[in-house]
Amino acid sequence: MMTWKNQTFKSGFILLGIFDQSPTHAFLFSLVLGIFTVAFMGNTAMVVLIYLDSQLHTPMYFLLSQLSLMDLMLICTTVPKMALNYLSGKKSISVAGCGTQIFFYVSLLGSECFLLAVMAYDRYVAICHPLRYPILMRPKICRLMAASSWLLGSFDGIIEVAVALSFSYCGAREIPHFFCDVPALLTLSCTNTSTFERMIFICCIIMLLFPVAVIGASYTRVILAVISMGSGEGRRKAFTTCSSHLMVVGMYYGAAMFIYMRPTSDRSPTQDKMVSAFYTILTPMLNPLIYSLRNKEVSRAFMKVLGKGKSRE
Repeated sequence: MMTWKNQTFKSGFILLGIFDQSPTHAFLFSLVLGIFTVAFMGNTAMVVLIYLDSQLHTPMYFLLSQLSLMDLMLICTTVPKMALNYLSGKKSISVAGCGTQIFFYVSLLGSECFLLAVMAYDRYVAICHPLRYPILMRPKICRLMAASSWLLGSFDGIIEVAVALSFSYCGAREIPHFFCDVPALLTLSCTNTSTFERMIFICCIIMLLFPVAVIGASYTRVILAVISMGSGEGRRKAFTTCSSHLMVVGMYYGAAMFIYMRPTSDRSPTQDKMVSAFYTILTPMLNPLIYSLRNKEVSRAFMKVLGKGKSRE
């Protein structure tokens, strides 16, 4: 077994990818590159705007900047390697590269799960307990909750990459995916991975269902509070902010549950690739658009930066 593992670590894996060289797939590949460009620029702009504009130095926008940073890192974990393999005609990935993808991918997914729950709690406190908001969401607590999201996600990433790469892998080592995803990698294992798969399922319950419960409880209270508001303008503003967050939550959690909470026997490589492409490529593009287009303060900050740029010219 040790000999096989040494051989595996020297030779790495083959990523079968999602595109071939047909004209249709060449167009789809160009479309993915376009989406990647929009996602990269959109999330970078959100992080920079929130950092530069002092009026956006609030808990809500700090947490939003962390979400954009996670999305930026997530899309950079998968798309550049996929594009390089497609353009070069090579499909190989080293074991170190595969482990790196698994670590960042799993860590960022887990971190976003917890961060979205923190964002829901932030909206709950802001709307249901506005007088206590400066105390309950003071900068130190806000930074602590964000850091906890990063750390919990990273802890899950370390465990999954350590266990996944400890297995022996057989055959042609061809991963039926466009990146090193743990469920796809486990299909190549020579050893019994059922215990590890059960562990992943339990982790998903904790990292998906627990935050969903927090989000559900928070927004139930928020909706009740918003309905009872006397001010129509306050009700509209609260619904706009919360609906943006709920849209992101629905897209993100729905896709993640579809991938990671189904038994291996029910998995289809094609379905997994399509759904993974949705929430690793498309969702990071939609997040900044959803928040910025529906948010006057972000739009104002963007126009302010543009105005400064034009005045310098």
